[in-house]
Formats: sequence, structure tokens, C-alpha cells
Amino acid sequence: MRALALDVGRRRIGIAISDLTRTLARPHSTLQVQANNALDRVLRAIAELAAEEDGVGEVVVGLPTRLNGDATDQTAEVSRFVDALRRRLAIPVVTEGERLSSVEAESRLAVHERDWRKRKAQLDAAAAAVILQDYLDRHSR
Repeated sequence: MRALALDVGRRRIGIAISDLTRTLARPHSTLQVQANNALDRVLRAIAELAAEEDGVGEVVVGLPTRLNGDATDQTAEVSRFVDALRRRLAIPVVTEGERLSSVEAESRLAVHERDWRKRKAQLDAAAAAVILQDYLDRHSR
């Protein structure tokens, strides 16, 4: 089964998905969310991907921290989101540090796309792919 990753933000949530061998992560989509609909929108997206032939066996959520490992103002918010996901999903939900994932995603996107407006639209899903790839690399067989 594939792994899915989320880069959770206040207005956008990036989604990435792995291949069936859980070797490679790729950006999937970005959800525009508000505080009152974020969980439902994410659960719907996970259900759609889980219903596909290859399914989803695990959800990885990027947990924001500072470079020194301390919590940020977003850490508690994302932790509450992770707890809500765990209560509603039957598959494992784990966290992965996301230090500099957006910076790395932005630099990767800049190689192929010079227009920052187009890069911005792809950034959250690309950051989720960076988070997922880091997780997959650390947990490879």
C-alpha cells in the first residue's frame, strides 16, 4: 500500500503520495481550506485515494518545528489536527519533521518554473512530497 503525506497550513494543505513500493514520493494536489472544513476536506481526499486500486496504508503529517527542534506557533495546531485524524482514520497516522521542506520544495520547483506565481500554486504539494520522501528514505527496508 502507498503512503500519503500532508503539509498542513492554515489556508492550504499539500498532499503527496508514494508509489506502491514506497520508494518515491510525488506531489498530488493542494486543498484550499478554512479552519472549519480542513479535517473534512482532508478525510475526503484520503478516502478517494484509499479507494484506488493501490490504496493508502499510512498517513504522514509534516510537523513544523524550528531548526533547533523547538515548537513553532503552528506545532500545537498541527498536533491537534493529527489527533483528530487519528480518531477518524483506521490507518496509522504518523508525524515527520518538516524543517525547511517548503524551502527545499521552492528550490526544486524553481529549476523548472521561473514564474513564482505558478510555483506558489504547486508549493504545498511539493513540500508534502519532500516530507514524504524524507520519511520514506528513513524507513526504507
